[in-house]
Amino acid sequence: MLLPVTLPVPVLRGLVLERFGVSEFATSLFMAINNVGALLTAPLSGAFADRYGRRRATIVGALLAHAVLLGSLALDLSFGWFLFLRFVEGAAQILALSLLLAVVADNHEGPRRGRAMGMLGCGLTLGVALGAPLGGMLGRSDALRTLHVGAAILLLAAVVAALVVVDRAPASGRPGLRQILRAIAAERALLVPLAYAFVDRFTVGFFTTTFPLFLERIHGFARDRIGFLLALFLLPFALLSYPSGRLAERRSRVAMVVLGSLVYGAGVAAVGWVGPVHLVWLMVGLGLCSAVMFVPSLLLAAEFAAPGTRSTALAGFNAAGSLGFLLGPVVGGGLSSIVAERSGWLDGYRVAFGVAGAAEVLCVIATWPLLRALVRAGRTR
Repeated sequence: MLLPVTLPVPVLRGLVLERFGVSEFATSLFMAINNVGALLTAPLSGAFADRYGRRRATIVGALLAHAVLLGSLALDLSFGWFLFLRFVEGAAQILALSLLLAVVADNHEGPRRGRAMGMLGCGLTLGVALGAPLGGMLGRSDALRTLHVGAAILLLAAVVAALVVVDRAPASGRPGLRQILRAIAAERALLVPLAYAFVDRFTVGFFTTTFPLFLERIHGFARDRIGFLLALFLLPFALLSYPSGRLAERRSRVAMVVLGSLVYGAGVAAVGWVGPVHLVWLMVGLGLCSAVMFVPSLLLAAEFAAPGTRSTALAGFNAAGSLGFLLGPVVGGGLSSIVAERSGWLDGYRVAFGVAGAAEVLCVIATWPLLRALVRAGRTR
């Protein structure tokens, strides 16, 4: 499902900037505009899924739509139509992802949910991780090839989902839409995982857009090497998600989220200051911290959701992440461009990644009082 998401990342310059003759800021919009569609679609689609069910059929339909929309981006389009189709593609992607998360959470109640969500996180992140190096290889001679291959993968994913997804949510006794939305709005504890979803995806937005442009401009990296560095970040994230889920079943989820976020924020802020050799080790470390943070925050969202509202809560989790991913490329591209006009591109990228890292640390500071209160109340540990 998520393999096609990062296929275009190493070839952004050829796929968008050179193809349409636009600026780096406009290129960043390619990675941001689909998150507008996701942001607008996710909460309402989750509420309808909680109310009416049929989540497997909806997942399959969303994957088919995603495949068609991604493939259509390779057509001869104006830049405006290109961005519009990207917008709708984001809505289809987040709908399928949100419902998949809810199905897994509902199918695994109790103490084993951590490993189930960890396994899911491993699969999703592995798809994202493999997309970057694969996109670099596919796009070496033709950037559009990443779109064709991505569409084919999504068609295959739709077939697999139709065959293997099992939805064990009860078919009757579902709450009404007003009850669902009222229950979500009243659950203040959900603000914590939503805040972390936002800021984590905000920083990832820097890595999907600003980071490849930084590597190409400052260090002169080729597309396949850019994909390799992104894989060094994403592969540890993927492979350690399942152990992180197992650990979250026995240890403090709050401690994992807080400590992981603090170290991760410091590492992100350091990206513009280390050389190419040290970047290799830094990316591995950032991937490790991401695994420690992601699954516990996902578990908190499932844990705090009231019965019958889990699709909506996890759709909200994804919507918050989409908002962060929307703002990340825009802020990264805008900050680096503004500072570069005065001090050069290296300073521009250093400021951009410094802001991204600071956002992660500020999130910990802002949410700590509520997290501590939830632990004392026995809502989590």
